[in-house]
Amino acid sequence: MDTSAAAIPCLTRLSRAVYERASEERLGIGLKQLALLTRLRDRGPHPQQALAEFAHTTQNTVVVWLNGLEERGLVTRLRDPDDRRKHIVEISDRGREAVRHAEHELYRLEEEVLAPLSEEEREQLRALLARALEATR
Repeated sequence: MDTSAAAIPCLTRLSRAVYERASEERLGIGLKQLALLTRLRDRGPHPQQALAEFAHTTQNTVVVWLNGLEERGLVTRLRDPDDRRKHIVEISDRGREAVRHAEHELYRLEEEVLAPLSEEEREQLRALLARALEATR
């Protein structure tokens, strides 16, 4: 199998180009933490264990991430009323604002990466990608 850059699919390389530019400094938050916050925003409060499963990582790693998010006021953790040993994580208003900011910056990054395309080409590409994404659900 050819492992040269040319052999890597274009979509993967384009995704990497955005990912490499999506620094915590630019977004205001790390991409993994952003994924957790987005999940909480879109699907409501979650037990910590469910967030670990969602992120395909360990409970300890999620606890470290949540500690940082909680220190910044982006999430709150409450004891599960059904099992006091567990915590339920909820996004705060400040967390929602952090997600909005990061998503705006990701859109700007996407625009930078797609700048060689005309506006019409960018719209067409986004429509095609949206259709492909929809088929994966």
